[in-house]
Amino acid sequence: MTARLSLICRHPIKSHGREDLASVRLLAGEGLPWDRFWAVAHDAAKLRDGWSPCVNFARGAKAPALMAITCALEEDSRTVTLHHPERGSFRLRPDVAEDLPGFLDWVTPLNPPGRAMPARIVSAGRAMTDSDWPSVSILNMASLAELSTRMGIDLSPHRFRGNLWIEGWAPWAEWDLLGKRLRIGDAVLEVRERITRCNATKVDVETGVLHGDTLGSLQGHYGHKDFGVYAEVIEGGSIALGQEVVLQ
Repeated sequence: MTARLSLICRHPIKSHGREDLASVRLLAGEGLPWDRFWAVAHDAAKLRDGWSPCVNFARGAKAPALMAITCALEEDSRTVTLHHPERGSFRLRPDVAEDLPGFLDWVTPLNPPGRAMPARIVSAGRAMTDSDWPSVSILNMASLAELSTRMGIDLSPHRFRGNLWIEGWAPWAEWDLLGKRLRIGDAVLEVRERITRCNATKVDVETGVLHGDTLGSLQGHYGHKDFGVYAEVIEGGSIALGQEVVLQ
């Protein structure tokens, strides 16, 4: 079966919303454009210059309700509209200080009491992925289907906050791609690392409520907590839904 790109997703504000795309232009050495361009630092954050580890940010692993946020980014105005089933919609310019208080009022109730609270929005000028290098995540729809069957739950791909989802591979074929290159449209990506998962994947993304022990199922059935791979963009170019994914 021919492998094809079936889903493209970005998360402009890390852990605060997802947006599906029909196409995108990748750039060599960079993450998916506008993916995790901003992040919400909490009041206990110890930020570095540039990229900082995810422990410094409000995220779904600690605040499950955040996983239900969807978003839309207006690139020209750098404006993000967020939507949550319980909080309604909120529109903000993450770079504009005047928009921060309203955003904090909107998002703070989605964070559990007794934990570090969201304090400010930051940007590193690059994708603030969980890897310390600008990565694009690639995931396998067949692996998701097999895990869903084992768990008896129809798992949404958005639980895994991935960028590129591929259909047409055998389940877990992605593990054989480490060190190899893939061509999608005009772009070439090199697969570098497996992705070890966190508690955010246990959350139903429609409700923001914990539902299904993905980590326990991965460990119990496969002996690890990995799902998906990180890749580096070697050659930039445009990619679009339905394009063939070719092993170089």
